[in-house]
Amino acid sequence: MAQKGVQLDRETFSCSICLDPLKDPVTIPCGHSYCMSCIRAHWDDEDEKKVHSCPQCRQTFTPRPVLVKSTMLAALVEELKKTGLQAAPADHCYAGAEDVACDVCTGRKLKALKSCLVCLASFCEKHLQRHRDVAPLQKHKLVEPSKKLQENICSRHDEVMKMFCRTDQQSICYLCSVDQHKGHDTVSAAAERTERQTELERSRLNIQQRIQDREKDLKELQQEVEAIGSSADEAVEHGEEIFTELIRLMERRSSELKQQVRSQQEAEVSRVKELQEELEQEIRELKRRDAELEELSHTEDHSQFVHSYRSLPALREDTHSSSINVRPLRHFEDVTAAVSELREELQDALRDHWTNISLTEVDTLLPQPQPETRDEFLKYSRQITMDPNTVNPYLCLSEGNRKVTIHNEEDFYSEHPDRFTECWQVLSRQSLTGRCYWEVEWNGRGCSIALAYRDIARDGEENECTFGCNDKSWRLDCTTEGWEFWHNNVKTSIQSRLAYRIGVYLDHRAGTLSFYSIVDSMTLLHRVQTTFTQPLHVGVSLDYCYGDTVEFVNLR
Repeated sequence: MAQKGVQLDRETFSCSICLDPLKDPVTIPCGHSYCMSCIRAHWDDEDEKKVHSCPQCRQTFTPRPVLVKSTMLAALVEELKKTGLQAAPADHCYAGAEDVACDVCTGRKLKALKSCLVCLASFCEKHLQRHRDVAPLQKHKLVEPSKKLQENICSRHDEVMKMFCRTDQQSICYLCSVDQHKGHDTVSAAAERTERQTELERSRLNIQQRIQDREKDLKELQQEVEAIGSSADEAVEHGEEIFTELIRLMERRSSELKQQVRSQQEAEVSRVKELQEELEQEIRELKRRDAELEELSHTEDHSQFVHSYRSLPALREDTHSSSINVRPLRHFEDVTAAVSELREELQDALRDHWTNISLTEVDTLLPQPQPETRDEFLKYSRQITMDPNTVNPYLCLSEGNRKVTIHNEEDFYSEHPDRFTECWQVLSRQSLTGRCYWEVEWNGRGCSIALAYRDIARDGEENECTFGCNDKSWRLDCTTEGWEFWHNNVKTSIQSRLAYRIGVYLDHRAGTLSFYSIVDSMTLLHRVQTTFTQPLHVGVSLDYCYGDTVEFVNLR
């Protein structure tokens, strides 16, 4: 009886959350007591709900009650500890809501230590002892505690399901195998387990391999993030340096303009002031002569008048009246006009180049979907202009270097190492990476649309410099007679109806180059899948008939 009393004290003065003797006990409004830290942690988890409850009776409190240590309860717990109240030993751990309870215990159940697959019951340390002491029970299969033991009982025959029906893919008992599953492919649960265990191991190996692959991908993505950051920092730094140089150049040119205008102003003002002084001197002389003449005009003695008049010095000839013209004040209008023209040209250049900069795409390791509609392709449109330093003398550039025409005689171009001298070809000014799209319209007998590396030969052997005849270029021939694609001097014939507008899509990182004919809709003519090792330049070749043209379409 005494032991029962002590046991009662243990239960009475234990926290139902941690199951240990109360520490800093508090009593909440419903009357239940807990460790202060335990009930505080419980209510912290409920703060988002703004309603706090008792873990035992579920009574709710609003607002959250203020916790105050119960001094009397704390004194009782301390006194009981001195008389033998200790924390519950391992074999007296009570089962919580998430634990498997002993099926034999009555009243407050203890945690199960093992579950028996033969008895289909779970046992605490005390009630498990029979399985250790009794010989027949020692043969039972003991496993970690499980709440799913009853799932192994056949609901039809109330027997342990030790068989597996492969026909119906379900666990069955022995009676089921000779009853409703008679004639089915049945095996023991152990045999099915062996086979499924093999599949499980294969699945695990597959999962582990996928984990390794994904971890590798994750590492590559992290490296890509770092590379993007580093590249972005370099681009920003380089851009700031370039714009700083441009600003300094503009400031220097502004200073030079100011100095030049002020110098011209000083020279012109000095010249004008010199002329002013001459005029002022002449005015003084003329006024003096006028005064002499006026005085002489009042002389009454006729002889004296004639003598004095004849002795007057001759008047100097007027040298300024014909050299000074009254005109509107337009001294530095040409300078203003030239600066205004420069501003407009810079604005145009900035607008065109800035559009290309803003459309530059940052490729990552993440897969990008292929455009499917023309509107989706147009999102990647680029302004293409041809480079006059590369154009063959028999080709003429116009419309802002966006139109190429064959001439029947050579145009004059200055010598340049980038110029094609043998092949009637021209390359674009822009180098292309990322994803880009553009369209061209051609007229005449035909043309060739190409992409090439910048270091393609400009003269020499035909295969070295002709688009499509080497490993540095890819060429689509568009003629009234049909379509052909060339790369590395290998020809691919293409069957499609005639079209005078061509769309070209480049995904540099994916190594994709696609050509489309555009009539009523886009039709794929040819697609290349390769690996590009350098930025690409658009190329145009014309050598069919004088007057043939290719023009890049403005898609913006």
